[in-house]
Parts: sequence; C-alpha cells; structure tokens
Amino acid sequence: MQSIWEPAALPSFPPLEGAVHTDVLIIGGGIAGILCALHLQQAGVDYVLIEADRIGRGVTARTTAKITAQHGLVYDALLRRFGPGGAKTYLQANLRALEHYRRLCREIDCGFEPQDAFVYSLDDRPALLREQAALARIGYDAPLLDGLPLPFPAAGALRFAGQAQFDPLRFLAAVAAPLRIHEHTRALEYTGGTVRTSRGSVTARQIIVATHFPLWNKHGSYFLKLYQQRSYVLALEGADAPGGMYRDAAQSGLSFRRAGALLLLGGLSHRTGKPSPGWAPLEDFARRHWPGARPVARWATQDCVSLDGLPYVGRYSPRTPGLYVAAGFNKWGMTTAMAAAELLCGLVQGRSMPEQALFSPSRRILRPQLAANGVQALAGWLTPSARRCPHLGCALKWNPQEHSWDCPCHGSRFSSDGVLLDNPAEGDLPH
Repeated sequence: MQSIWEPAALPSFPPLEGAVHTDVLIIGGGIAGILCALHLQQAGVDYVLIEADRIGRGVTARTTAKITAQHGLVYDALLRRFGPGGAKTYLQANLRALEHYRRLCREIDCGFEPQDAFVYSLDDRPALLREQAALARIGYDAPLLDGLPLPFPAAGALRFAGQAQFDPLRFLAAVAAPLRIHEHTRALEYTGGTVRTSRGSVTARQIIVATHFPLWNKHGSYFLKLYQQRSYVLALEGADAPGGMYRDAAQSGLSFRRAGALLLLGGLSHRTGKPSPGWAPLEDFARRHWPGARPVARWATQDCVSLDGLPYVGRYSPRTPGLYVAAGFNKWGMTTAMAAAELLCGLVQGRSMPEQALFSPSRRILRPQLAANGVQALAGWLTPSARRCPHLGCALKWNPQEHSWDCPCHGSRFSSDGVLLDNPAEGDLPH
C-alpha cells in the first residue's frame, strides 16, 4: 500500500562505521531530521545524521504534502489557551516555514505549486466566524466564502491564500543528496553526549531527536504527552475536483487536494490500535461525489498528537542539557518540520528564538488529553494478551485492514510476522 510518492529517487548513504565525533548529532531521517541537517550545513555547523533504515521511508512517504499555516480551526483555540501572542507566534512560525519552502523550491523540481488552503464546515458556520475573528485579532485576513465549488453543500469556508503543495520525496531527494548522512544505523542508547548505535557510536556536543515519536522513555514523559492517530488516503483518477487544498473543520472530516491528474482524498482519523473501517468510507464518499473516478492507490499514515495541539520542539527535558526533540506535529508535518528545524538549529547555535517558549516540551501538561492517554495506557497494560508491545508492554491489537499488530497506547505497529513498522518501539516482536 505505497503512496503515490516515489521512493526510488531517494539517494542512498553508507552505514556508520566505528566511533564518530561531531558538534551536532541528528537522529532520524524523515523530513524534520533532513531539514535540520540542511539548516546546519548552510550555517557551517559540523553535524552527522543517522537513520535506522532509509531516509524518507517512514511517515514522510505517507503524507498528503500540504505546506500551509491553515491547520483546521486552531487559532480560536490557541487564542484562548495561549493568548494573542501565542496564537500569533504559531501563525508566524508556520508562515515563515512556508516562505522557506518557497525559496528552496525555486531551485528544486519537486512539483511545488502555490495553492489556496480552505477549511470548510458542513454545518457549523458560527465556528468559522469565531475562527475568522481570532485570525483577525492576530492580524491575518482569512475571508469567509460561500458558494464553494464542492460536490456537496457546506456552510462556508475560510481561505488562506497563497499556501502550497509539493512532492515530498522529490524535494527530499534533492536536499538530502549533499548532506552527511548514515543510513541503516539505529540509535540504541543515550549516555550523556554519546549515543551508542547498531554500527558504532557518535559523541556530540548536542543531539537532536527527530524520530517521529521520541526514542527514550526515561526523559520527558513523552509516553504520557503523545499518542498516535491513523488516517487513510485514496488517490483517485478521473475525479473532477476543484483546485486548492480543502479540509473539513470536523475532527472526523475529510480533506482533499489535487496531485497532478489525481485527487487525494483523506481523513477518518482514529487512535492507532482502535477498530476502523479503513478505506471503505472514503471509497463510498468517492462513489457518491465523483462517480466516474477510479482509485489507483491507497495508503494510511500516522501522526503524533500532543496534549494541546502544539508541537514539542526544544529541550528534550529539563534534565538533559544538549538533548533536543521535535515531535507531536498533529497532522501538519510538512510545515511544522520546517518550523521545527529553524527553531532547533537556532537553539543549538545558542540563539534565542521567538517560538521556543510556546513550543517548549516542558510546558504545562495538565490538559484533558493527559487523562485519556493515562487511561488508555492502563487499559493496555491490564489487558491480557500474548502479543505485547516491547515499548512499554501494552497489549497489541490486530488490525484487519492493514494486517498488522497495533499498539493503542503509543502507536507502535508490527507486521503480521512481527517486523517493526512504526515506532516508538525500537525493534521487532520477539519470536
């Protein structure tokens, strides 16, 4: 179930051999880690990036690849939780990330296309008005539109003009080629400034963990602060869909955007490890609204969700000086990866960054989602099962749609024969 993005174009890199010393070690070869390496190389900072498998083969290869500061109806909530300053900081960080992509992609053939981004609601116009008012309060004009070119009725949509979409693996192939990367090198143990790997060791002054879900449980309490969601994507041929990128404001709603001649239709988010009908509702939706369309590809993706809707980017924990993290991108990994890379590369160079307090992993965690995560973890530990996740021992659930064993506590996934598919687990199931 591969996505439409073609991984064959990605360059390959040799494994690490022996002991290496560097200023900055980056762990993780998805788009966040690669962008950190790019920023550091451009700044003249000595670095090494290690990846357990191949670069770009994880969640980056399963994105719908929207680059946008429009992340659903988030700004009204951010305004209430963090005030005008926090909401505006979040907006500006994402707009800067968009502009950084725009500059880079002038020199890269990666299908980069400016597109307007729309968040629509089927039936809740007051929510759109509240979001519009919140955006106006922080200085951003998002017009509320009626008469949308959609094949179903909607109460309206807010437009973020001049956002973008691209092919993430063609982009990654171009920017990664000159970087100092070692593939097939798994990080195993962190001790002070040294990381033992499957192929040797790396000693670094500072370390960035960009592994989707953070690696080490004993620091930062990420096993309480994060959970993972799965969602589904269909690529449709022959669908007469409008230009632009669309997202339903409802949590369980759908999103769609064009990719060349194809329409990417996605959504149906649920906590990893919970029952799901898979792609069937998307196929039914496509038959009703684009009856002439034909599915040519389908895939599922996985997102780390934080307690408060903001990513965790900064110091891994207060007790680990020199150790940094980027995680909890909440479905917006392309834009947030760039924002995280800019923030982390400033921090490792000793600069004060405008969003470091807002994105700090040590910020307040007393949110309703914390209790839900705790209850799910307790249920996972107490459920009797012969199949248990090696991450923290939760009972695994069989996923009949994707023929995998999934962990409802923290989102690790394994193939039917026990091979690791998604972290935070660090290895295969024992035989």
